[in-house]
Amino acid sequence: MSKKLLMLLPHGAEEMEFVITVDVLRRCGVVVTVAGLGDTQIKCSRDVIINADTTFEEAAKDEYDAIALPGGLGGSTAMSESSLLGDVLKSFESKGKVIAAICAAPTVLLTHSIALGKSLTSYPSFKFQLAEKYKYIDDKSVVVDGNLVTSRGPGTAFDFALKLGEILVGLDKTKQVASGMLYNVN
Repeated sequence: MSKKLLMLLPHGAEEMEFVITVDVLRRCGVVVTVAGLGDTQIKCSRDVIINADTTFEEAAKDEYDAIALPGGLGGSTAMSESSLLGDVLKSFESKGKVIAAICAAPTVLLTHSIALGKSLTSYPSFKFQLAEKYKYIDDKSVVVDGNLVTSRGPGTAFDFALKLGEILVGLDKTKQVASGMLYNVN
């Protein structure tokens, strides 16, 4: 049975982080549902418009193996303000499901008190905001601590997506996908 991931898409999301994560995971065979936060037509941080599969409110009714949050300051602010997202994240955490966040999105975890005390990383300017409640790692592009996966920014989006692929479908499939994209996996 295919693994299922819920990918949030708020207004102001960072396009590269969002698109690369969705694309790589779908290539890996993960069933990705793109859930627009409050809308299905989303304007991202660089004015790219992306159509979501459904609204987050509808998608939240289903079950998933993982959830991923893209960065982007505006998007992270919107996700931080969503009480429904806070409830969904708490449910994922209590069930030990994979929670992934990249760039500014780890601040959403802080706002909703998710994974407190775990190791994580983020876009460098958020280090001091996060370091008080988490073990902050700033020398790795992707940090995994149990069910938590975090990454630093647009330039680390492939590493982030491939790590999620590895967790969800295994290293062999992920290496095959990386090779097909001409991406060098260490």
